[in-house]
Amino acid sequence: MASSLLELTANIVSSHASVTEMSGEDLLLELQKVHGALQKLEVETGEGVERVEGKGPAVTLKKAFQPDQVSCMLCGKSGMKTLARHLAQVHGIKPGEYRKQFGIPSNQALTAKNFSEARRRMAQEKGLADNLAKARAVRAAKLAAKGGAEKKPAKAPRVPKQKQQMSA
Repeated sequence: MASSLLELTANIVSSHASVTEMSGEDLLLELQKVHGALQKLEVETGEGVERVEGKGPAVTLKKAFQPDQVSCMLCGKSGMKTLARHLAQVHGIKPGEYRKQFGIPSNQALTAKNFSEARRRMAQEKGLADNLAKARAVRAAKLAAKGGAEKKPAKAPRVPKQKQQMSA
């Protein structure tokens, strides 16, 4: 919330400064005053403050995982593309603990569906799966050359359905 709080402060003060003449000192005082007021409002409304254990989720499971954004079920913060960093930095918990606390199935991604799809398309366009397959083959060859032939062979690369259909 800190970055959006700073953004809000900057937007409010810049709007005020565009219609009112201000010196540099006035501008700094205004920034401090607005930022302090927004922080106070944030604490009063309970945003950014971690929920007390046992009170239940801040949002429902259905509302938490929307196609274009995810929301934190602990504090209710929304508008994020992924939850992992937020959970670690704000709440100090791991995704597994979060899933267990709210009964989130393991097949439910902690990212927005549209974000995951865009990342997947970008990786396919750049041929990252091919690069991974090449790297695994090189690694397997190096292990075999060192005498590690008794170890398990590298996994076969997963070929997306689209590529399977194209090659057929």
